[in-house]
Amino acid sequence: GDGPEETLLPLELSRFQLSEEFGFLLPHPLTELPAPYTPWMEIAQDLPQLISSRQLRARVQQMPQLSTQQLRGHEELHLAHLVLSFITMGYLWQEGEEGTVKVLPRNLAVPFWEVSQTLGLPPILSHADFVLANWRRKNPGGPLEMENLDTIISLPGGESLRGFILVTFLVEKAAVPGIKAIVQAIHGILQQDEESLHKALQQLAEAIEDMSQALKQMHDHVDPAVFYAVIRIFLSGWKDNPAMPEGLIYEGVAEEPLRYSGGSAAQSSVLHAFDELLGIRHGQHSSAFLQRMRDYMPPPHRAFVEEIHRAPSLRQVVLSSGSVRLRTAFNRCVSALVDFRSYHIIIVTKYITVAAAKAKARQAELGDRAGPPTVKPPSALEAKGTGGSHISIFLKSIRDSTRAGLIPA
Repeated sequence: GDGPEETLLPLELSRFQLSEEFGFLLPHPLTELPAPYTPWMEIAQDLPQLISSRQLRARVQQMPQLSTQQLRGHEELHLAHLVLSFITMGYLWQEGEEGTVKVLPRNLAVPFWEVSQTLGLPPILSHADFVLANWRRKNPGGPLEMENLDTIISLPGGESLRGFILVTFLVEKAAVPGIKAIVQAIHGILQQDEESLHKALQQLAEAIEDMSQALKQMHDHVDPAVFYAVIRIFLSGWKDNPAMPEGLIYEGVAEEPLRYSGGSAAQSSVLHAFDELLGIRHGQHSSAFLQRMRDYMPPPHRAFVEEIHRAPSLRQVVLSSGSVRLRTAFNRCVSALVDFRSYHIIIVTKYITVAAAKAKARQAELGDRAGPPTVKPPSALEAKGTGGSHISIFLKSIRDSTRAGLIPA
């Protein structure tokens, strides 16, 4: 960091559209748009069926050209972005990776672009849509648990898609005490209050451990074969994707094709914030990818991560204090982060690497009887994440650079 004088004080969550209760999650997402936008909502609520019956593109072609002028406020804009991003992904990938289109029609491209510009988000499905703004309680007074949660908008993939989105939601929710602990830790550093800093580090470590526990629910709710063969393609973007090498023309927006990365867990602000606080430095290649993923975060969330980067170095404070208990608490946070990233590698291996091998074997077995392209696994993404990174190499490299952040005894 550049010293305390650069930090805007106080570091309050509300200044960054962060909530004490929900962290980076949108606190109470709307589930309906105002009446003029019924044509969008009708399509969005029927997406799995429209895509599987190959009727979505025809329906989008008939969609009226709607102005975004009647969208009011943060929540309506986020729901519009969610709805338009899901329709866009369905439109693009309806026929699988061999049936892509080069142009997003004007009646979808223009409003999507306008809403994106207003929110400061890219015109593609991102983590901010897929998870942060795409949840609701079934029983409004009930708990934030799997049984009482549902998505607002869906894509093909049934219960596995619902599970994938909502387990990720629960990981974000588990991170909330850790986000609050960041604020406490920086406050503790600036006030030179070792007691409060120590307490904040303990809370941060517990939150990261709880995130790992939440992530384990993926096994119960997501079928690897469905995730790999059905869900993944709809999270794919048009940058670093061999299935769409030129990108996508947004009709009525730009003459030239635009390129955007698909949805990725690397777009979640949580781990970026933890890395900045703990002073974790990733290798050049990984770092460049993570930096690019920040462009897919809501701007206030990105500003929060950058603010932590500007704060005084926690690592330096712990080292210069000579305090054994601070060093122990700091290392517990780093170790918890290493464990979380190791567990993420286990999940990715099961849901992508192993699933890809099984899908290939099935394909070979079926040969010419393989049926229509929907069941054909997406070969362009065999070794890549939906964000476009070479996934195993990337995840192992960030796990290893996290481990390098431990302070030796």
